[in-house]
Amino acid sequence: MTRHMEVPFESSAENRSRVMSDVIFEQSDTLRLDTGVTSSAGIKQINEDDADCVVPDHSYKLNSKGACAVIADGVSSAEAGREASQYCIKTFVDEYYKTPDTWSVSHAGQKTLTTINLKLFKKSHAFKQEEKGFLCTFSGLVIKSCTAHVFHAGDSRIYRLRDGELSQLTRDHTVNVGKGRAILARAVGMDNNLQIDYCQSEILPGDLFLLTTDGLHDFVSRGEMVNMLSCDLSAQDVANKLVNTALESGSDDNISCVVIRVVTLPKETRNDFNSRLVRLPFPPPLDAGMNLDGFIVEREIFASSRSQLYLVTDEESGQQMVMKTPSINYQDDASYIDRFIQEEWIGKRINSPYVGRIIEQTRPRNFLYYLMEYIPGIGLDKWMAKNPQPKPKVAIEIVKKIALALEALHANDTIHQDLKPANILVDEDLNVKVIDFGSVFVAGVAEIFVPLEHQGALGTASYSDPHYLMGKNSGVQGDIYALAAITYELFTGKLPFGEAIEQCRTPMDFDRLRYRNAYEFNPHIPVWFDRALEKGTSLDLGYRYQSLKEFVGDLTAPNPEFLRDDPKIEQSRGVLFWQVMFGFWILMLIIVMILFSSS
Repeated sequence: MTRHMEVPFESSAENRSRVMSDVIFEQSDTLRLDTGVTSSAGIKQINEDDADCVVPDHSYKLNSKGACAVIADGVSSAEAGREASQYCIKTFVDEYYKTPDTWSVSHAGQKTLTTINLKLFKKSHAFKQEEKGFLCTFSGLVIKSCTAHVFHAGDSRIYRLRDGELSQLTRDHTVNVGKGRAILARAVGMDNNLQIDYCQSEILPGDLFLLTTDGLHDFVSRGEMVNMLSCDLSAQDVANKLVNTALESGSDDNISCVVIRVVTLPKETRNDFNSRLVRLPFPPPLDAGMNLDGFIVEREIFASSRSQLYLVTDEESGQQMVMKTPSINYQDDASYIDRFIQEEWIGKRINSPYVGRIIEQTRPRNFLYYLMEYIPGIGLDKWMAKNPQPKPKVAIEIVKKIALALEALHANDTIHQDLKPANILVDEDLNVKVIDFGSVFVAGVAEIFVPLEHQGALGTASYSDPHYLMGKNSGVQGDIYALAAITYELFTGKLPFGEAIEQCRTPMDFDRLRYRNAYEFNPHIPVWFDRALEKGTSLDLGYRYQSLKEFVGDLTAPNPEFLRDDPKIEQSRGVLFWQVMFGFWILMLIIVMILFSSS
């Protein structure tokens, strides 16, 4: 993927200019762009602007996701404007290209922006005493096939020059407060729900797009913009010239711009790639030896009423992978199809050695499926059957690795929701990988929480937080419950509430459940360890752990709170008391008998 390299820009601290040569392809019908990016601190000491332009160097990715140009202006009054703009730009260009090829540009861009917004909003509120705000404007342009897609929040701008006429494609989200002053009414990180302006328009060969921050467009007239954009210079030279002009015109702010000249367009306008792929048929049941899009099926790994997993080999590279296909039972279910597609996106966003990796597609798909790394190993459920009550050191290492996998998800505001032994793979070296994102909930993307279905069989309901089953999203605490239940089973071979939980249907049913002490099934378990498990699986969210770190900490080191009224200690004290009392009575009886006999 081609991106800009940083090179020094003339004068001023923290200035930078990023240059990229023309993207040239052999095919005459391929999208070809001339681009330039310049970002300068201007007369200020710190540059709170950021900008970037990405053109995929692989034709498949360029066709499926398009080229991306973005610009952001950190809100200087928000103390962390610089960090906000840098995070927003870097994360958008990284995360956008991780979204499924089967998503439309609008869907992918808006989901990416809403997750970024929630992250910045949370960071702002993490500094309660410092009141440190992570706020920035954002304007993004995605050029895919013959269509321009615009995403916008704030007062940075996107222009289009066509046939000598300069049109502003965005509107400033500002409020006039009088005396010539205006304040920003909308920005990324300002609120937990981000309102994004989105529009799209047809592109023609020769179109020029300009992205600017207010340090440029407040000081360079539209006429000057038209003249510079129309001159016979490279896009990068035009970007540099625009920034210099703003500086010479007295700009007292950071100055940034992105210039994109459309050199060639595909000969034919394609239908949106997402719409086309979503209409692709579900793959048929696959048998060993069959070839699907260049992948040879080796064998079926798993099949259920909802999906199938196959071990496949890539004809080109020889690499073994796992192909996940949707079940034909749901080929008319739009909600199911959307969640299946979302699984691929979620997997691409998580980068952890303890989470199954999604493999990037490099060839067009003729069927709906996605690819994952092949992990030789077995499910934790089968591993536990082969290793009943393993050594505590081994068991706790497995628990720690599962916790690290969950932390990677939670760092991306993602809740697994269906963690169970069958969704955890363990190999011979005790490497652990958490898989299956079919029930995952992603915060900040306007998702509606969907309660898990009660399967009525030992499995999901035994490890899922009862609050899920009753329709309440308990977030991180739900994953903690599942991990605590799995830990309980690792050490005892049992479940904390037994199989009775499978029969629960109403809140009253769950109220009747009683936790079974782990040391009843494994006498070697210390009371403090058992109480950590009890707190982790508590049905009272006010008492249950709120962080994985706290839960794992109490599993690996005794919590003094759990030792204050240790029933074993109390029991030992009681026995000692009665032993002393019995000895005293015996002594008194002997004394009385001696006195009686002497008289």
